[in-house]
Amino acid sequence: MRNLVSAIQNRDAGALARIAGDGPQPVDRGVHEDVERLVDALFSNLKQVFPASVSTAWKRPEDEAAAKRQWIAAFAENGIHNRQQLSAGMKLARASGSPFLPSPGEFIAWCKESGFAAAGLPGEDELYSKVMTYCAKRGGYASAEDYPWQNNADYWMVTGLYSMMRAGNLSEAELRVKCRSELRKMSQRIEGGEEIPEPRKQLLKLSIPSTPEKALEGVALLRSTMKRGRQ
Repeated sequence: MRNLVSAIQNRDAGALARIAGDGPQPVDRGVHEDVERLVDALFSNLKQVFPASVSTAWKRPEDEAAAKRQWIAAFAENGIHNRQQLSAGMKLARASGSPFLPSPGEFIAWCKESGFAAAGLPGEDELYSKVMTYCAKRGGYASAEDYPWQNNADYWMVTGLYSMMRAGNLSEAELRVKCRSELRKMSQRIEGGEEIPEPRKQLLKLSIPSTPEKALEGVALLRSTMKRGRQ
């Protein structure tokens, strides 16, 4: 397990290729076999949960070997590097109810979604909704610290995203990207054992919009948010 994690975290292309069965074998065959068995176990579990994959996507051994290379590369690019994340993905895979194999991107989303839940964090859509709700209701409270936060992590993520949205006049799509990034960073902090501090006052940083179009997008987003809050 440590070898697989190390290879993915260090983005060792040679090691990842060997894990996937493509590339020169290492001198220590025993170590290679241990890592290969771990990857094979993941694919074995996927084939049990998604039986249709055996007769379609992974019908031939070479198809499965090629798939392993793609999946491992996708894990490296998206920060999926430990057994807990893969277990989280398999949990949602079993709950999907589909006999068809998910794409690497879909499986990675499952890993992250379940991982966020395990850390007590909302999903990406839920966090975006929390930011919108805060925008609409924050005027009813004396300060951000008086707002009824569910937990400390929500306070730091939502207020931080709100500040980013106002400072950069972010569009909805841009704000959603920021939500994804903030969740990933907060999840890493919690997984690392950090105790998230209690709410405390922050200074709002404002900036001049880079273009008139960006300014209009930001105004439209805020107006839409306030309209939803009055409904």
